Amino acid sequence: MDLDVEKKQINRLKLLAVLAVCAAPLLASYFTYYVIKPQGGATNSGSLIDPRQHPIPAMASTTLDGQPQTLEQYKGKWIMLKVGPSDCQQACQDQLFAMRQLRTMQGKEMERIERVWLITDQQPLATMLLRVNDGTRMLRAPADVVARWLPTEAQGDQAADHVYLIDPLGNLMMRFPKGAVSSDIEQVKRVHKDIAKLLKASAIG
Repeated sequence: MDLDVEKKQINRLKLLAVLAVCAAPLLASYFTYYVIKPQGGATNSGSLIDPRQHPIPAMASTTLDGQPQTLEQYKGKWIMLKVGPSDCQQACQDQLFAMRQLRTMQGKEMERIERVWLITDQQPLATMLLRVNDGTRMLRAPADVVARWLPTEAQGDQAADHVYLIDPLGNLMMRFPKGAVSSDIEQVKRVHKDIAKLLKASAIG
């Protein structure tokens, strides 16, 4: 075998081994969460998404002041993601508030989580909305790209109806049902348990 070819094959195997080691903790957390059922008969609130079918697309997202910024820049953290227009009505405000509460409820683990709102238009945000959601990362992103990327729960749903979870490797991996991240405290408690179990099972992020 040609020496250069052999070296390339060895390097490729080393790279695959490194990737496998990095991905193993996350795969273990998914296995624990979805295959090894939690005790007490509790059910999972979130629905698992196959990341191979929904890779994060290239999109010209920016900060509110127009600086380029992408979701990939938050790799290494768990991302709670919501999308929607700048005209944030009550359901949207409830989602944002619940996301803040869900992060706080994780206690010492909350630093592992980022909250991101992808705003799908260029209209200005209300000053009060900015104040009460301090700490939420707000990016503007093309509505058509976001709509094609994010899977919904049922026909007629919109991505804005849901909150999504992106893992520390940048995989879109979970969608919470419509109304789960809302002003309903019992629903929020179930989502909190979902996120807590993932954080506990995962050694990364």
